[in-house]
Amino acid sequence: MTYRTLTVHLDTSHRVSARLSLALTLARAYGAHLNGVFSAFEPQPREFHVMAGTAGYYDEHRKRRAEQRGAIERLFHAELARAQVEGVWIGGDADPIAVLTQHSRTADLTILGQTDLNDPGAYVADHFAEAAILGAGGPVLVMPHTGNYEAIGKHVLIAWNGSREAARAAHDALPFITRAARVTIAAASATVTSDPTQASCADLATLFARHGATMADIAHFPRHTLETTGDALLSYAAEGGYDLLVMGAYGHSRQQEMVLGGATRTVLATMTLPVLMSH
Repeated sequence: MTYRTLTVHLDTSHRVSARLSLALTLARAYGAHLNGVFSAFEPQPREFHVMAGTAGYYDEHRKRRAEQRGAIERLFHAELARAQVEGVWIGGDADPIAVLTQHSRTADLTILGQTDLNDPGAYVADHFAEAAILGAGGPVLVMPHTGNYEAIGKHVLIAWNGSREAARAAHDALPFITRAARVTIAAASATVTSDPTQASCADLATLFARHGATMADIAHFPRHTLETTGDALLSYAAEGGYDLLVMGAYGHSRQQEMVLGGATRTVLATMTLPVLMSH
């Protein structure tokens, strides 16, 4: 199993070059085709016509956006040529979430950035990353808005709770797992289960080994009473020096997680390493 088609989301954020660089590195490593999907926030013209004298602002905004889009497109083609990677530029003018999910569903892996509230260019749509993960139909690799990630996947941490979503993510991450120097399967101490319907950590390690992966370590990371599972998982990843976290997304309904909190929401908000998520 490998990745043959990658899709990377491109926008006007400060981190777009770093995201493209990582996507190209992965495309070269897997011999994959790279789709560069540009989708950015575009205000409705009527929002600029509510008050008299503001119509000109929309034209200025549209011109500036077109210039930025052109610059990103030129960067994409230049970097493709430099990296000797095959790929195509896809510029969508429709709803940005619909554009990305459409192309994600025909890709082996989609790469996008974490929401950055301090970068206006990073805003695409409300809950953009969450919507992309839920709609992609495959794995989504989310890159943090801080830190340098020239290469990832040497040390992989699998968040395991035996759920369908966790199993989907583990299978989707096999191309990373089979190349990793170290793989750890970790479950929160409070979630160790004897439920016969849930695969055990040992069974998962055996599955990986049958695919040719390094035999995975099995660990149970501690979670304090006042600590969320997501925070405990990120702390464990940081302390262990992992460079990729693999986890299922939204094991509960999205509405439950938005109201009550959850590992998915916590990790997306405070991630400190790249995270591969599957729903």
